[in-house]
Amino acid sequence: MNALLLTPPTQPVRAIIALASSKSESNRALILDALTSFRCQLENLSTARDTQTMIRLLRDNNAPTADVLDAGTTMRFLTAYFALTGQTKIMTGTPRMCERPIGLLVEALRTLGADITYLGQDGYPPLQTAGFQSTGIAELSIRGDVSSQYISALAMLAPYLPTGLTLHLTGTLGSVPYMTMTLQQMAVFGITATADWDAQTIHIPAGTYQPTTYAIESDWSGASYWFSIVALADDADIELLGLKEQSLQGDSAIVGIMDQLGVQVTYTGKGFRLTKKAAATHLTVDFTNCPDLAQTVAVCCALKNIPATFTGIESLKIKETDRVVAIQNELRKFGGDLVEVVPNERYEIQAVTAPATDEPVRIDTYDDHRMAMAFAPIAMLRPVIIEEPGVVAKSYPSFWDDFEKVALIKAV
Repeated sequence: MNALLLTPPTQPVRAIIALASSKSESNRALILDALTSFRCQLENLSTARDTQTMIRLLRDNNAPTADVLDAGTTMRFLTAYFALTGQTKIMTGTPRMCERPIGLLVEALRTLGADITYLGQDGYPPLQTAGFQSTGIAELSIRGDVSSQYISALAMLAPYLPTGLTLHLTGTLGSVPYMTMTLQQMAVFGITATADWDAQTIHIPAGTYQPTTYAIESDWSGASYWFSIVALADDADIELLGLKEQSLQGDSAIVGIMDQLGVQVTYTGKGFRLTKKAAATHLTVDFTNCPDLAQTVAVCCALKNIPATFTGIESLKIKETDRVVAIQNELRKFGGDLVEVVPNERYEIQAVTAPATDEPVRIDTYDDHRMAMAFAPIAMLRPVIIEEPGVVAKSYPSFWDDFEKVALIKAV
């Protein structure tokens, strides 16, 4: 289907949602499992396309090429996995994937002894791994302000280096919760790393992962869209299943953010119940540790006419699309905006100024799953057409089935 028309609900919003599993936890668990020679029992693995791609490529050892499609995490984790386990593999993906930088990770892997050759432009996929001969280096510096996935990739493979590895992280650290998630999952599989975030160092000892049973939590990124739905609806009561009260996922920060946007949260033992409360009059959010929430929060603030200041969203420019530009383009279609006040540093959400209308606003999704899901809650207030809705398969394949529980959906 090329587009979906979403129409506002005609009655109070009531739903129980069994959320999709976390692809962040799933993808890390799959790498750790592979390093035990696939002897673990992984429960509740994500059905997201990114995770299914990871499963397929890890199991297909004989294929000369690993096509990750548009999965950035899969590209970074598998590049490190194939390189440091000495496998010969061509790493490639979609045209957009081949525009996303990977040079910092490749440089680090080469320093450790990986043989990696770029097959196109230096610093970008496609590339080829072709063996590993340890250089004996036990300490490595890498920027901590570009992508935590580079650091997580190195950390997970580090126990299999002769002396382990100490990572020195330079610059301002970003996405610390995702790095913490990686280290905590490594501990479950038998390797205890130590991190000093003040000194910006991580020490990973040499060792081997042990087979274990690991259950994946539901996805807090996917949960964020339901928080937005509750914030925007006139009357809403939604229960989200499968979320833990103490989560490893950085995007659980949505609880505190949405508390200011009018969402009351109650832990039920099975997940969280979301109901409405009074909202704040202004919002200031640093997304450094949770950049995937920015699109959702931007739409919600604009539609609720709550001015907001955003920082820490620079990494959005190198995601599935330039998400900063995409947010700006789509907010402007219904009278809002994301204004860059200080270049690459501070942005401000301008509230919707256009008068309400029954005419659907048409949202382009830029081949980006989060654009589709972040803008879908517009339907709580007015009709919206979502172009190319199938992009949600990347992280939340059942999203439209779930969304149909709270709004009217029609293919157009």
